[in-house]
Amino acid sequence: MESANESSLMGFVLLGFSNHPRLEAVLFVFVLFFYLLTLVGNFTIILVSHLDPSLHTPMYFFLTNLSLLDLCFTTSLAPQTLVNLQGPEKTITYGGCVVQLYISLMLGSTECILLAVMALDRYVAVCKPLHYVVIMNPRLCQQLASISWLSGLTNSLIHATLTLQLPLCGNHRLDHFICEVPALLKLACVDTTVNELVLFIVSVLFLLIAPAFILVSYGFIIQAVLRIKSEEARHKAYSTCSSHLTVVIIFYGTIIYMYLQPSNSYSQEQGKFISLFYTMVTPTLNPIIYTLRNKDVKEALKKLLSGKLFSLQM
Repeated sequence: MESANESSLMGFVLLGFSNHPRLEAVLFVFVLFFYLLTLVGNFTIILVSHLDPSLHTPMYFFLTNLSLLDLCFTTSLAPQTLVNLQGPEKTITYGGCVVQLYISLMLGSTECILLAVMALDRYVAVCKPLHYVVIMNPRLCQQLASISWLSGLTNSLIHATLTLQLPLCGNHRLDHFICEVPALLKLACVDTTVNELVLFIVSVLFLLIAPAFILVSYGFIIQAVLRIKSEEARHKAYSTCSSHLTVVIIFYGTIIYMYLQPSNSYSQEQGKFISLFYTMVTPTLNPIIYTLRNKDVKEALKKLLSGKLFSLQM
C-alpha cells in the first residue's frame, strides 16, 4: 500500500521516445498533423451523416459511432503525447494516467465489437437485401451500438482495475509514451502471471473471436456478391464492403501484433512505434478510406461544401 501511495503522489515519467531526442521534434509534427486530420475527418463524417437525409441508414449510423469513438480515443491520448514530446518534462500525474488507461482501453475495446457489428450490417445488406430495412431497424441498431459501448466499458473496468491494483514498489518510469497495460505490467514488483493470463483471455475474446466473426460474415458476403448479375450493384457492394474490410485489417493487424505475441518476444521500442501508428494514424485513416471509396459520402461532401446540406435542414 505504501508503494501504491508513493506512485499516486509521484505520478509517472513517460520515457516515450527520449532515447531518440532528435526524433522527438519530427514525432511532434507527426502526431499534431494526424491529430488535426483525425478531428477534421471524423467530425466531417459525423456532420454529413447527420445533415444528409440519404445517409440516415444503419451503415452510417454505425459509421458515426465509429467516428465519434475515434475522436474520443485520439483526444484521450494525443494532447498528453504532444506535451511530452515538446518539453523536457515527460510526466503524467497518477490520476491522469488512470483516466487515460480507463478511457483508451474502453474505446479500443468498443471499436473491436463495433467493427464486428458493422460486418453484420454489411452481411444483412448484401445477403438479405429485401429484408434489410426490417432486420436492421433503428431499435436493433441502437441496441447493437449500446452493446458495443457497454462491452468496452466492462472490459475497461475489469482489466484496468486489475492492472492498477498491482504494487509498483516505487517504480514510476514508464517505458512508453502513453499509459498502457503491457507497459504498466512491467513496472510491477510482484508476479504478474494472473494479470497476463487475464490480458490473454480478454485479447482472445476481443481480438480473435470478433475478427473470426467478421471473416465468416465476409465469406458469405463474397459468395453473395459473386452471384449478383448487375455490374453496377456488384461494384457498389464491393465498394462499401471493401472500405470496411480495409479498416478491419489495419485496426486488428496492429493491435493483434501488440497484444497477442509472447511477452518474451515483445520489443518495447518496436511496440512504441506500432502503438503510435495504432493510436494516431488509424483513426485518421477511417474517414479517408470511407470517403475515397464511397460514392454516397462523396456526394454528401459536395452538398456540404456547396451549402445544399444546410438548406435541406431549413
